[in-house]
Amino acid sequence: MKIKTITCHDVYNVGASLQAYALVTYLRKLGHDAQIIDYKPDYLSNHYPLWGLGNPAYDKPILRELYNLAKLPGRLKARNGKRKAEYDRFTAEFLPLTPRRYTSNDDLKQNPPEADVYFAGSDQIWNCFFPNGKDPAFYLDFAPAGSVRASYAASFAMDDIPEEWKPDVKRRLSGLDHISVRESSGVAIVERLGIPGAVQVMDPVFLLDSEAWASIEKPVPNTEPYVLLYDFDRNPEMVRFARRMAEENGWKLYSVLSCKECDRCFEQDGPLTFLNLVHHAQFVVSNSFHATAFSLIFRKQFVVFNRQEHINTRMRDLLYGLGLRDCLTDSAGRDCPRIDYPQILEKLDEQVGASKAYIENVLSY
Repeated sequence: MKIKTITCHDVYNVGASLQAYALVTYLRKLGHDAQIIDYKPDYLSNHYPLWGLGNPAYDKPILRELYNLAKLPGRLKARNGKRKAEYDRFTAEFLPLTPRRYTSNDDLKQNPPEADVYFAGSDQIWNCFFPNGKDPAFYLDFAPAGSVRASYAASFAMDDIPEEWKPDVKRRLSGLDHISVRESSGVAIVERLGIPGAVQVMDPVFLLDSEAWASIEKPVPNTEPYVLLYDFDRNPEMVRFARRMAEENGWKLYSVLSCKECDRCFEQDGPLTFLNLVHHAQFVVSNSFHATAFSLIFRKQFVVFNRQEHINTRMRDLLYGLGLRDCLTDSAGRDCPRIDYPQILEKLDEQVGASKAYIENVLSY
């Protein structure tokens, strides 16, 4: 069976890259001819610009040019740097893309990639605070009549969508044959729109087991026992907690992102190094959904710090659904509960099994 998936697969984000890989790889393991649609509209294509304003205060004649000239050396270094190269290498070697690149929904409609089944997802493809959440392509608007249109673990990344977008989202979701979302809040959103039958499934990274992930990870040389920190928000409480955990146990402190308080940082590395870092950590401190997901996959002890933003629903749903609400915190002074994995794995296996059953149902048309 020919299957095409569409997601934000090439945005230089570790979670986006690994979830795209996971879904298409799982479908291929089932024996299907699966590819990711190489969909790169303008808003997903300018991650390493050489020219542009990051601060509107500089948007004035002459000042604008001086600002860009000052930023140019750093931007050239980033565009030619290790991090971009690592992600580009991952995309080239591990993501089976369609031969043709598409740049708009109209482009897709005029010459849709051939498939029997189309999957939209996973990750925040329906987040209406981002352009992709308003893009008909991520609701499979382009899929030809007679094909099966389904979502897999699509995320709105919020508890509700803005009122002004509800009519459009309802119309677009009504064109899908099967709807699955990543969070229970997503199920509630779809139900409030008057569309029945939406189900909650696990993020696609859970479709592959720890051995499958370990087989592609990139080893990190010269490591000592360490706490791994992944902090998007530069939260001082997280750093204090991670440093205390490291010092109390005689461990080093490593960080996925830049961190002046850490012993080693890996901000210039890619998805395969990230897998290795989580796999071999003694403990993981993060506010990252996918760091939490891989901590579970690799059976790590971990704690998750809240993020004060719209996308916190996905973390809450994952942890609460597994009975791990005590692993979610805001305070560096809080004691860390030990995760009892034999108890957690029963719930996790049940949810992953239901997710695989959903895919099987979509493909049994």
